[in-house]
Amino acid sequence: MTVGTDQRALDELCVNTIRTLSMDAVQQANSGHPGTPMALAPIAYLLYTRIMRHAPEAPDWPGRDRFVLSCGHASMLLYSTLYLTGYDVTLDQIKRFRQLDSPCAGHPEYGHVPGVETTTGPLGQGISTAVGMALGERMLAARFDQPDQEPISHFTYFIASDGDMEEGIQSEASSLAGHLGLGKLIGFYDDNHISIEGDTKLAFSEDVGARYEAYGWHVQNLHEDLGLDALEAAVRSARDVADRPSLIIVRTHIAPGSPNKQDTHGAHGSPLGEEEIRLTKEVYGFPSLEPFFVPEEALDHMRECVGRGRQMQADWDEAFEGYRAAHPNDAAELERMLAGRLPDGFGTEVPAKGPDAGMIATRKASQEIIQWAAAEVPEMVGGSADLAPSTLTLIDGGGSVEAGSYGDRNLHFGIREHAMGAIVNGLVLSGFRAYGAGFLIFSDYMKGSIRLAAIMGIPSTFVFTHDSIGVGEDGPTHQPIEQLVTLRATPNLDVVRPAGFNETALAWRQASAVSLKPAGRTTSTFGVARSWASCSIGWCVGPSSPTPIESCVKTKVDGMCMIAASRIAPFM
Repeated sequence: MTVGTDQRALDELCVNTIRTLSMDAVQQANSGHPGTPMALAPIAYLLYTRIMRHAPEAPDWPGRDRFVLSCGHASMLLYSTLYLTGYDVTLDQIKRFRQLDSPCAGHPEYGHVPGVETTTGPLGQGISTAVGMALGERMLAARFDQPDQEPISHFTYFIASDGDMEEGIQSEASSLAGHLGLGKLIGFYDDNHISIEGDTKLAFSEDVGARYEAYGWHVQNLHEDLGLDALEAAVRSARDVADRPSLIIVRTHIAPGSPNKQDTHGAHGSPLGEEEIRLTKEVYGFPSLEPFFVPEEALDHMRECVGRGRQMQADWDEAFEGYRAAHPNDAAELERMLAGRLPDGFGTEVPAKGPDAGMIATRKASQEIIQWAAAEVPEMVGGSADLAPSTLTLIDGGGSVEAGSYGDRNLHFGIREHAMGAIVNGLVLSGFRAYGAGFLIFSDYMKGSIRLAAIMGIPSTFVFTHDSIGVGEDGPTHQPIEQLVTLRATPNLDVVRPAGFNETALAWRQASAVSLKPAGRTTSTFGVARSWASCSIGWCVGPSSPTPIESCVKTKVDGMCMIAASRIAPFM
């Protein structure tokens, strides 16, 4: 037996260990998706052991590559791989997969498991958030990299399923990614032909590769070749294409090796069953039929990622110290941004106007406040879904982010509201204070992305104008009725509908200062007839004594709509 043969046998054992852990965890939970983790195990193994720059002991290390499992239902693929490669995920936690209080939830959740870069589950969201991460990398690099020193130079990888490719949000985000030339975004499309209802041909027959080529992506189709060498060559070829994102298509077989359930929808969303697991392990030639058995040689090999990651991090830290010596101000600013800290003194003085300012539409007030906030917070970036002249959300002098020119601050999402929300989330996860703007009625298009921001507890900001039936000339399709109630019913979403210039200023200060929840801001197109003399967080000061905002029932005229002052949450 040669060294090469030994390595191939070890690789196969490691891949099969990912598979068996996934099978066993789903079986013990009596719930979940075993077939897709089994099919994708070679890709995860390749990325974490041969391709990605990552440090299991320091999962938030700035120099790491990012990985997003867009098909979040295959979460056991990620948990198994993170455990085996040395992240702070235990075998006991995996044994409690999908159970109450276990960090190994049915779909990966940001902030609960080290190594999970974003919450996924609603299909298409992962791809779209990954686009935001890849854009964030390019925007950070444009700000901080120097010709001879590049502290920001990481790749963003994702794995997507047929279901991801059917969701409209991925079309929006992938179109924009191609337009912007995000060459450090590399994805795998798992074309396994299986959905919950049966074969995907029941509802899906398009040529995904041709579609992505039309978006401007670099596309490779490996068909059924999931050999590690072929996968690695494809990734390295993709990394050589600097001006286009890349998609690698693989025709996998769900639940490979399962004698009775391979290529069936029965392996998609249900446990294989104890007998089928036994038969599958025998097909693999796995060394034990015991549930959750981890071969020592497989664990030792995959845990080599710990030492390699430690060295990668040390090398990056050494290079960053050289960067700090040459560019101390840039280094300090980058560290501040990545730590999520706002500039010292932000918000101590907030713009304010007295009653003599007259009637001011709150979107006009917001326009003025955005300029103040942007001057104070350099990582503040944002844009709208082709509505900037109406939402008044451009940063004056901020330039436009375009393909090959990522150093500016104004984003142009096109008419892609849903993707805008997810891309904003990706930018925030990259260290920016990002916002996306549109008409309140179109918050319906963004709801999935807004809800994920709330679940993750990240400070994404969503700005909505034209917030009342005062847009009546546009007809009922553009008149928001139930939207504000829907947003306010969303847990952990800080929704403020300011009733004057000063409340608008404080609402923006609040949105910029909070770090543990997203913010929604709605503004009017019409001048507000009455305004408080002054306002501060938690209190309104009106003609009489101070009153808590949450108990304030003073009405404000907004066009034809009577609205009550919104509660502004205290700083966190």
